[in-house]
Amino acid sequence: MYKFFSKLPPLLARGNSRILFLLAGLGALCGIITSMVLTGIVVPAALPAIVAPIGASSVLVFALPASPLAGPRAVILGNVISAAIGVAVSVVIENQMLGAGIAVGLAIMGMSATRSLHPPGGAAALTAVLLHPSSAGVGAAVLFPFVPVGLNSLLLVCVGIAFHRLDGRSYPHKAVPATQQAEQAAGLHRDDVLAALHKTNETFDIELEDLERLLVLAELHAQERQTIVQKPAFPSKPASRALRPATPRPSAA
Repeated sequence: MYKFFSKLPPLLARGNSRILFLLAGLGALCGIITSMVLTGIVVPAALPAIVAPIGASSVLVFALPASPLAGPRAVILGNVISAAIGVAVSVVIENQMLGAGIAVGLAIMGMSATRSLHPPGGAAALTAVLLHPSSAGVGAAVLFPFVPVGLNSLLLVCVGIAFHRLDGRSYPHKAVPATQQAEQAAGLHRDDVLAALHKTNETFDIELEDLERLLVLAELHAQERQTIVQKPAFPSKPASRALRPATPRPSAA
């Protein structure tokens, strides 16, 4: 089974350390337990101590901390906005099937408008509709986006910040732009990256600064590799001079 999965192509581009995935699992363990225990102290009995979308948020926070979708703003604001939209839809629309679709669609629009796009936010909106907290009372319905959803998200982010201080990865991630010297050496400019993105007409899960820096480093590495290939493996020997035939000595008389 291990051999089968090891032959599959990698799902994500990654660095040179596989232990990061083990650390991500350990971080998610700490984050989920902390969020559930502390939220359970203050959450009303009518609401759960933790919601399923937090499990998805933990995947981003601990396994992909450099992703723009995993930032604190995206995690907290994205989940809270989506849960609030889900609660509002569940109160207004009685048909749960119709409400589920509308809630998720509006959640995507709301997160995009507030620049807090977070995939688990769609699950938060759907959870709000399925749980239908309004049946437990207006107070619980209004509280649901903040406790447990908001508090779960906040605690998860706090654990993520503390945990990534220990494993050496930056969180919240701060993109390091490529230097002008590197751009000039690589011959690559940000306008080139923007033009390429425009042609692809796709959205990629990486910040523009990170993408630009990655492309510049790749271009510089390619130039270094080509320089090494062009150099001869051994220095060429100078052409040997043609040997002249020895002049015969005059014989003694």
